Amino acid sequence: MNADKACGLDVDSEYVELAVEVFAMLADATRVRLILALRDGEMSVNELAETVGKPQSAVSQHLAKMRMARMVSTRHEGTRVFYRLENEHARQLVADAIFQAEHTLGGTPRHHHVQAEGGAA
Repeated sequence: MNADKACGLDVDSEYVELAVEVFAMLADATRVRLILALRDGEMSVNELAETVGKPQSAVSQHLAKMRMARMVSTRHEGTRVFYRLENEHARQLVADAIFQAEHTLGGTPRHHHVQAEGGAA
């Protein structure tokens, strides 16, 4: 929490509206699944479509929006396009959102069990 203030993250920060746009971009289950799929490294559109169980055309449209929002970047290899997360922040936002969702179920969230066992959440 103190790190937030040290970084200049105040209620009147110029970045608040941009942060809202980030949350809006992540307010889609397919995009959240794409970020989860990309957390371990780059994947092609076809691999991503298979992983998230959506048509390749729909995945391509989501990835295009995420690319414009600078959440993902691409690498071309011949005719194939590989996507990767632009940085760790979208991955961390999604992880934190899922951790928060686990709290809504009651009991001790799964990520707290991992922390208690000495692992990282």
